[in-house]
Amino acid sequence: MSRRRKQHSAGLKAKVALAAVKGDRTTSELAAKFQVHPTQVSHWKRELVEGAEEVFGRDGKREAREQEALVADLYEQIGRLQMELEWTKKKAAQWS
Repeated sequence: MSRRRKQHSAGLKAKVALAAVKGDRTTSELAAKFQVHPTQVSHWKRELVEGAEEVFGRDGKREAREQEALVADLYEQIGRLQMELEWTKKKAAQWS
């Protein structure tokens, strides 16, 4: 029988990682308290420490806005091209 892996919420992961970064308890104590594997605690802590720069960096938000604007422009262009294609098909059908 196969067992499903437990899916942990982002809130729990953040709580465990922050507690691990704080350093007032050992990894084993945190694992027992939150009922997760000690390796998982270390992994979430490492992810938090490595990703902290992205949270406070302004470039990440600016890049996300630029990416959204680019996607919106591309969808607009796709819509225009589809309309032009339909118009061209109608005109071609009139000539044949």
